[in-house]
Amino acid sequence: MTIQKIAIAGSSGRMGRTLLEAVTQAGDLCVAAALEMADSPFLGKDAGELIGSRNGVAITSDHEAALRGCDYIIDFTRPAGTLAHLEVCRVAGVKMVIGTTGFSAEEKDLLRAASEDIAIVFAPNMSVGVNVTLKLLETAARVLNEGYDIEIIEAHHRHKIDAPSGTALRMGEVIAEALGRDLQRVAVYGREGVTGERDDATIGFSTIRAGDIVGEHTAMFAGSGERVEIVHKASSRMTFAMGALRAVRFLQDKPSGLFDMQDVLGLR
Repeated sequence: MTIQKIAIAGSSGRMGRTLLEAVTQAGDLCVAAALEMADSPFLGKDAGELIGSRNGVAITSDHEAALRGCDYIIDFTRPAGTLAHLEVCRVAGVKMVIGTTGFSAEEKDLLRAASEDIAIVFAPNMSVGVNVTLKLLETAARVLNEGYDIEIIEAHHRHKIDAPSGTALRMGEVIAEALGRDLQRVAVYGREGVTGERDDATIGFSTIRAGDIVGEHTAMFAGSGERVEIVHKASSRMTFAMGALRAVRFLQDKPSGLFDMQDVLGLR
């Protein structure tokens, strides 16, 4: 069995440490590089120490040198960092699993362009449960297509910097696509003051940032006399890490192309 060499971006962060643990425990994968920003206090330290052991991989900010010896990078960082890794991976032929959120439309176009040369799984949420939830939302929206107001409520920890979450936005996109609507035109992000009656076509978003909430998402279809709620709650970041490892394995025979977790899980 060939062991696949994995680079972990943002290795000292909450998600980075979870990814280090997941890859270390996998028999077919190994941590070959651990990346951090140039001002990180962890530079030069053994990445294994972040999860209570040693693995001989020094944390570095030199992503060009580190990625040359890797087969994949798993990146749950920020758009600027992911895009810097993207260019290096494209040249070096390193496949990418990207869970970063907050990309602009133009930045997403850069991912699509790079996927002509390398294989990429790009998904706002790697959780298997969340992606099953997205499939359920597609079905619900097609059936509850008249007489139901749609609201999406999401909650995350106090350190999350983008809102709504990428997962909440993807939920909105899936629902809007099923209803034949353009999310950019019908989305309402929060309400305040005298807003008037609700427009039937809108899809509302509400955001909570508090404490150490890992991630909670609710899609509400509220009609006259009944309400349908489809809910996903994550209690551990390991669920995202395990989904990322499934994405790595999915890409093994893919030379190029842009995929998401619906592809990985065979939900298309």
